[in-house]
Amino acid sequence: MTERVPGSRRIAVDRSEGFGERLLGQLLDRAHAMPPQLVAPLVAEEVRRIGGWDVSILLQDYDQVMLVPLPGRGLTGGDPLPIEGSLAGEAFVSERRVEHPVADGIRMYLPLLDGSDEVGVMALTLSRVDDDDRRLLRRLAGLVADMLVTKNSYTDQFFLARRRRPMSVSAEIQWSLLPPLAMAIPQVEVAGIMEPAYDVAGDSLDYALNDEVLHIAVIDAMGHGLNAAVLATVAIGAYRHARRANVGLAELYEFMDTAINEQFGPDQFVTAQMVRLDIESGHLEWVNAGHPAPLLIRGNQVIEALEGAGTLPVGFGGATPRINTRQLVRHDRVLFYTDGVVEEHAAGGEQFGEERLINSIEHVGPRTRSVQEMVRGLSHRLMRQRKGMTSDDASLFLVEWRGGTADHLAEIDL
Repeated sequence: MTERVPGSRRIAVDRSEGFGERLLGQLLDRAHAMPPQLVAPLVAEEVRRIGGWDVSILLQDYDQVMLVPLPGRGLTGGDPLPIEGSLAGEAFVSERRVEHPVADGIRMYLPLLDGSDEVGVMALTLSRVDDDDRRLLRRLAGLVADMLVTKNSYTDQFFLARRRRPMSVSAEIQWSLLPPLAMAIPQVEVAGIMEPAYDVAGDSLDYALNDEVLHIAVIDAMGHGLNAAVLATVAIGAYRHARRANVGLAELYEFMDTAINEQFGPDQFVTAQMVRLDIESGHLEWVNAGHPAPLLIRGNQVIEALEGAGTLPVGFGGATPRINTRQLVRHDRVLFYTDGVVEEHAAGGEQFGEERLINSIEHVGPRTRSVQEMVRGLSHRLMRQRKGMTSDDASLFLVEWRGGTADHLAEIDL
């Protein structure tokens, strides 16, 4: 068929499924050897071959507020777009394609999903759109997201594109430790956020899904700045080492405690939550080493704080960990958070407090769909209520248990 690309003569464009499969196959064949700086021009060329133009790749910034254009040959730049209130943001938040009529065609916004982690949005314009286009572009967006995540380890370009202001050395360290801040599979969904994104020091988050067990750690290293970041690095390293040895929560806590005590002595410590969730049964167990109690959310209402038994912070040496347990109901959400969320003061005023946190959860919950959207909206609302004050790190990690199985995803339909 023939299509018109602005500024050019009419050209023949094949958008059939067979052509699309060959196009994606060629892209996949070249992806493993592709230098990071050629990702942008390659994507622009692939879109051009299906008759598209004005291609943009928009990446989420570290504050999770804006979508920032990735610079590169063949890509359209422009100003960052807000996640809230823009068409690109709608595609990003909903994880669904958004189509918008423009003067010379249809502007397409496609979420870039690596697994279930939201990388950003790909935007482009076509003169017209049918189901063949939608199928091809969905697959192309998935491949582009995979390429961005894979090549991210080989370059600073993508990191720099996401930054809207300078980052402290301590924050550089903390961001290098983090896993993807969102994961969603049929049985469970998780999402985290840290403030202040460009100056975080002692807070850190970690998780891993090993078979049917989701492992989580939320930590807050004492102090501020570079010293806190170094303490947090050792704590996360010790946590991962023990977790990968497949030990129970008690042994895991004891290993972390010994590592921190031997390295830094009794004058420095880390508060933490170490968690295990069986994603088949919904059985939750955790050790609370000096953190605020996690909040249990059901039907967008906080039904209780999971107080349980407390344990000394990690690093004091010799503490006997006390393990708490709870059986979750499907679609229960559990919010873990660090004390900076509720202990912030206005000058001469009272602490922000748990009650305001609970009110914010119950305000934001009904207005959001996914766990990632809720934790993002909650963090931004809390920041506004604290009038932008972040004298301490403030981190949130939200988990929703759904149960069931993902076995159907391993079945191939022919």
